Amino acid sequence: MAGDVHLFGIRHHGPGSARRLVEALDALQPVAMLIEGPADASDLLPMLASPEMVTPVALLTYAEDNPANASFFPFAAYSPEYQAACWAVRHGAALRFIDLPASDRLGASAADIAGEIAARSEEDPVSRDPIGALATAAGYDDGESWWSDVIEENPATGPVFAAVADAMAALRADEKAVSTREAAREAHMRIEIAKAAKECDGAVAVVCGAWHVPALAERRSLATDRELLKGRPKTKIKATWAPWTAPRLSRASGYGAGVVAPGWCAHLWETHDGDRVALWLAKVTRVLRDRGHFVSTASVIEAQRLGVALAALRERPSPGFEELRQAAIACLCNGERAMWNDIAAELLVGAGVGSIPSATPLAPLLEDLQRQQKATRLKPEALERPLTLDLRSESGLMRSTLLHRLNALDVPWGRLTDAGRSRGTFRENWQLRWEPEFAVRLVENLLYGSTIMEAAAGRLIEAMGKESELGALAGLVRNAMIADLPGATESGIAALETKAALTSDGQSLLDALPPMADILRYGEARAGTAQHLAALMPRIVVQAALALPYAARNLDVPAAAKLRGAILAGDAAIQLAQLETDVVAGWRAALTALLHDGQATRLIAGTAARLLYEAELLAADHTADLLARMLSPGTPIADAAGFFEGFFEGAGQRLIHDAALRGAVDGWLLSLDDDAFTASLPLFRRVFSALDRNERRRLMDALFARNSGGAKGYRLIADAAAIWQQHEARVIALLNAGAPR
Repeated sequence: MAGDVHLFGIRHHGPGSARRLVEALDALQPVAMLIEGPADASDLLPMLASPEMVTPVALLTYAEDNPANASFFPFAAYSPEYQAACWAVRHGAALRFIDLPASDRLGASAADIAGEIAARSEEDPVSRDPIGALATAAGYDDGESWWSDVIEENPATGPVFAAVADAMAALRADEKAVSTREAAREAHMRIEIAKAAKECDGAVAVVCGAWHVPALAERRSLATDRELLKGRPKTKIKATWAPWTAPRLSRASGYGAGVVAPGWCAHLWETHDGDRVALWLAKVTRVLRDRGHFVSTASVIEAQRLGVALAALRERPSPGFEELRQAAIACLCNGERAMWNDIAAELLVGAGVGSIPSATPLAPLLEDLQRQQKATRLKPEALERPLTLDLRSESGLMRSTLLHRLNALDVPWGRLTDAGRSRGTFRENWQLRWEPEFAVRLVENLLYGSTIMEAAAGRLIEAMGKESELGALAGLVRNAMIADLPGATESGIAALETKAALTSDGQSLLDALPPMADILRYGEARAGTAQHLAALMPRIVVQAALALPYAARNLDVPAAAKLRGAILAGDAAIQLAQLETDVVAGWRAALTALLHDGQATRLIAGTAARLLYEAELLAADHTADLLARMLSPGTPIADAAGFFEGFFEGAGQRLIHDAALRGAVDGWLLSLDDDAFTASLPLFRRVFSALDRNERRRLMDALFARNSGGAKGYRLIADAAAIWQQHEARVIALLNAGAPR
């Protein structure tokens, strides 16, 4: 290599490396800047220096014919590569990536990737963790601490890059054969470096991972390196920039080159050595005070002294975040680790998100989203804000359709809080909040289509094909309908018809009814889709009615609770859909059959009785007789309690106005012995917890005959009124303590 080439071995996302690199570049003033990265994305590198570019961001590369095959290369403000690119743009130096092109990585087959993974598992441990090997040699427990002391947090100056190069050369002296891919990468970088050295008249700076420095400095013939690159896989790729987030820079997110504490790294980059400790503790104090904790200035001073002392005891050049963490727990958190844990994520990881310039070339789905954002006048914002839409207006329907399609793509820009159940079918209430990672999710959905409409339809159709549960499938059909995706809707309805015809499971059939009723209801606002289900839903109701008596027999507690919920939701859906009279009559006949089936689980029978009573198919006196029989002393306690819960949970206020029902319940309660009554108290509380404080007071008035004259068939004990007045305040206070407001 020419003597003008200067290799700078760095650590990815290392603030100390970035600071030392900028100092070295200022001294060297290179005319060309070569950076480890995909060579076929070099044209995007100068955009890093754009004033509109806000880190963290990621270089996104993906296969043109398979966008799901993608790679991300994140950059933070403290990434040495980012600082090198910005330096080159500011100083007019030539700038490009020199690593294997993205077309090589994305063109590799699954077998090639598996082979590379296997080869890496057999590599020398030093190759897999060179920093750890150096740390062990220096007497450190882990590589993170050693590198922080020597590079990232070391206030001393010196020939850092020369020392790193020497250390890596010593480690690689006894290196076994590297993997095929690593050898190809280093060969490609050597070729690009040689080309730049030949083309440029002046110093050439090469910024690469520290491990590669000895291999890139090694003299190899051009022919040998080109031979290593023969036959490499290729595919057509596209590249763009995408916003990234601070948590995704963390190693905990699964990012292999990530750092333990992105927030701490950002602090190291933004502060000078002399102010670093004080400013960090000031940040800790501010966050604690924002959370309502009292922290005195004296405590902050003590924390600083303790952090410095801990670093001295451990022979570290300056306090790291571990020393300052321990000092903060001791002095600012009163020794309570829970207080620190409450703020650790905000401090050490952060929640920063990046943004990209408006001129960035975008993936098709991102371009389509930008077009639709302009058309619907919906601006992405980081802060949460409400949005109410009227589906009768063209703009409201367009906005709703866009938000529903994005939800189908797992891009929840908007969260639907109320579909309009209380205000008719033409209103939707949303909470909007744009997250930068939604752009990444859109790119991941490119395999389903190049527009949001195509991709949403494709993803839903795929999900419908995999779905085995009838209720979940009906939910997907509903999603397709309200997102105005005719193709997906028709596909889903066909699958729904097929699965409904093949199933006899009552639970599954009932689960399908609520989303189908929603579809019919939404048909008022979204014409042209609901009629597909006009004949299918009645058929499923009939099937559910036939299956219900068998599905309700001899269930355990969890299964009974699940079926009860399905029955209540299914009955509400049947009423909402306004089906033909004979279909509804068949459903209610199935409910009636449960009352006379000795094998029917009592929780389910009680639920059926309640629904029939509410539909006025059970007269009040017949209902009271049924309750008296089901809650009679001869009935096992568990069966009586199950029927009681099935009938009254969620409808306890009926006791306020129905004296006959109160009499049946009173009779059952009086028949319980002390142990049975105590065991049933949680059930009573759950049943009556739905009543608010006014309803509870009215129930007490009714029970003590303040207005009603007493429960039919019962006489209050002597002086009952006086007893009630004496204890009224205490009883009402107890009732109100847990009542909803």
